Amino acid sequence: MSELQDGRVIRARATEFVLPTVNDGFVLGRDSPIGHVALGRALNLLTAMPFEHVEMNDGVISDLLIRSSILRKLTVDQLRAFVSGEIRPVMGPEEILQLHLEVEVAAEKSL
Repeated sequence: MSELQDGRVIRARATEFVLPTVNDGFVLGRDSPIGHVALGRALNLLTAMPFEHVEMNDGVISDLLIRSSILRKLTVDQLRAFVSGEIRPVMGPEEILQLHLEVEVAAEKSL
């Protein structure tokens, strides 16, 4: 706390700036307050993980921004079908939802 000569007081609290958690992807509603280009630029500044843009344009959802590593495990069509079936019913067009995805790949080979 610091008191100025005229009797006013200044109080300040400084805390560590912590970057927001960036997970596997984002679902952008067609009326969301930020578009995929601006959000993509922000992600490039906040994380070293590359993200890819997937266009949806289905009436509620306009775009997806998905970690590239997720798209090595799923095709774009599989991802679109999943988001359309599971995420769109619980989403409004003004929202941006963050995705936490767990993709399990099972492989078996006979030798």
